[in-house]
Amino acid sequence: MKILFAPTSPFVRKVMVCAHLTGQTDEIEKLDSAAHPVRRDPRIAAHNPLAKVPTLILDNGNSLYDSRVICEYLADRAGASYLFPAAGPERWTALTRQSLGDGMLDAALLARYERTARPLEFQWDTWRDALLNKVEAGLDAIDAMASELVLEKPSIGEITIACALGYLDFRFPEFDWRARHDQAARWNDAFQTLPALQATRPYES
Repeated sequence: MKILFAPTSPFVRKVMVCAHLTGQTDEIEKLDSAAHPVRRDPRIAAHNPLAKVPTLILDNGNSLYDSRVICEYLADRAGASYLFPAAGPERWTALTRQSLGDGMLDAALLARYERTARPLEFQWDTWRDALLNKVEAGLDAIDAMASELVLEKPSIGEITIACALGYLDFRFPEFDWRARHDQAARWNDAFQTLPALQATRPYES
């Protein structure tokens, strides 16, 4: 398998965490890419019409996207049912927490693009503040559920939340979310020490 890879992408990190947890990293070749909200990378667009990462290219040439689909594929391929519980309340909890983490990341990415991709004369501070308010509300929810989040055999919910919190540390150090969410911070600090999280820490290439 091959993955269109970007070391700064939290959604790519989410996939690679699942690959580490399921023992499949050696079966995935990383391909360079440069996803951007305005400039399409033809290397990605050749396999994903949305030109977004992560995109996973299977051995038969078919492509899978986005991170939610790829993570479930890897879990199914490895028989790692704990990542995506099959049925019942545990499944809906895991998927809802995944949506929470993904939604926080969507908002954080748009807030970052407002500063890095949009020309200065068109930047809208009110819009960016509203996006970061969504992130703050997500942090409140994580703080409230922190005692329920696990460290061993995590579901896709915990993984996505950890990738969202890691992205805030990476791209929004001035946000200082830990000062207002000590329960979430305590869980996250422990979760980030797991080998799969250490091996997938974001970095500038």
